[in-house]
Amino acid sequence: MNKHTKDQSFAGLTDKFAKNIYATAKGQIRLAVLARDLAPLYQQSTPLRVLDIGAGIGQFSQNFARHGHHVTHTDIADDMVLAAQERHQHEGLSSHYSYHCASLQKLPELLQGQQFDVVLCHAVLEWLAEPADALPLLKRFLKPQGKLSLMFYNRDAKLMANMVFGNFDYVEADLQVKKRVRMSPQQPIAPAAMDLWLKEHKLAVLQRTGVRCFHDYLRDPEQGKQHFDQLLRLELQYNQQPPFAALGRYQHWQITHADD
Repeated sequence: MNKHTKDQSFAGLTDKFAKNIYATAKGQIRLAVLARDLAPLYQQSTPLRVLDIGAGIGQFSQNFARHGHHVTHTDIADDMVLAAQERHQHEGLSSHYSYHCASLQKLPELLQGQQFDVVLCHAVLEWLAEPADALPLLKRFLKPQGKLSLMFYNRDAKLMANMVFGNFDYVEADLQVKKRVRMSPQQPIAPAAMDLWLKEHKLAVLQRTGVRCFHDYLRDPEQGKQHFDQLLRLELQYNQQPPFAALGRYQHWQITHADD
């Protein structure tokens, strides 16, 4: 890791984030995959306590709020939290939320030992200077039978995509560039490394899903827009099957405490 790397926030980028991430085919695929994977949790009739870390503008957690669960929404950027509050108020969901503006590292002190049935941590770790250090923090928030929904940027898929598109120099440079693009994750994580971190902290993977197993390898991205419904059906059909799941630009893993 570059010693000068720091945790990154999207403060001041709320509109750009919403436009670049969710108002696109890739963002729609992300939300659809998460909705399919986590439906057995948010469709439960028993009220759950949910912690959403790095929750941004709070789009995905609305699935839990609409089913009567309570969501603790946290993000390091105050403008993201404000935008989420406005969004949830507009949707009539505010009563199901509490909000905190804080980094992941500050949450143990802020939440004072609280534990949750479900912890959502989507596209957060790859923006941290030390992503491995997040795992013991996330574990602290999980009830004994709780579920962690962890989505992280897949280094293996990034390497594969750059080879497909002929960026050989970039791959030989170990995916390092002199000038970092702010909206590009700074610490892509190899699934093999994540497996080691989880084992170290006695966490076990229940389900592995690839997010955008096909979309990011299309020779003509316009085909993905023109045939989006068909593309999404195929993503959902294959994204939990090997070898396709491992090719997802993001990995979505459902995790719980490992048996001793």
